[in-house]
Amino acid sequence: MTDFEDLPEHLPLFPLGGAILLPGEILPLNVFEPRYLNMLDDVRHGDGHVGIIQCRSGRNPEKPELAPIGGAGRLKQWQETDDGRYLITLVGVSRFRLCQEIEVGKPYRVGEADYNGFAGDLLPRQVPDADRDRLLGLLQAWFEAEQLAADWRTLRDAPLPVLVDQLAMSAPFASADRQALLEAQDTTARLDLMQDLLAARIAGNAGGSMQ
Repeated sequence: MTDFEDLPEHLPLFPLGGAILLPGEILPLNVFEPRYLNMLDDVRHGDGHVGIIQCRSGRNPEKPELAPIGGAGRLKQWQETDDGRYLITLVGVSRFRLCQEIEVGKPYRVGEADYNGFAGDLLPRQVPDADRDRLLGLLQAWFEAEQLAADWRTLRDAPLPVLVDQLAMSAPFASADRQALLEAQDTTARLDLMQDLLAARIAGNAGGSMQ
């Protein structure tokens, strides 16, 4: 198991809109932008960790504002394609708070990462005392309203903590909602928030005000 001492204080940052990485989960990425190809070359020959952090729209698209909290991931798989892209897989290790950015003379951004407050990320995920059927019912109603398909057998069979975290990462939540799910204290808090979000979206759709 990873200790905080194994995680870098200065973390290469991969800003992404609408993407989060939770501890224990897998994030596949198709990387093609030169600065991030450069970053991954450095990561592969360094400590192997990348910070996935949401970016926000602003006046400078080349250097957008970053969310206060992201997810540190360890490079698990890497493959170079014939056209020079990198197909990578990250496994989430711990969330971090972005204290400040560090100037290191690289084309990509680097942040000072603070892992304090996320000690639970290094422990096995706790199974929330919750009704799986309620979550799946809300999810099914939302997906039907959005005309989305899902593998319901897989969703029913997945361990509840894994189901909650994978939905937080992959279901079509808005970026701000996804960030709130990332920042939730633990799986139980994340599940409670997710059910509130789903109920609100379903109610909004029923009222004709769903965005």
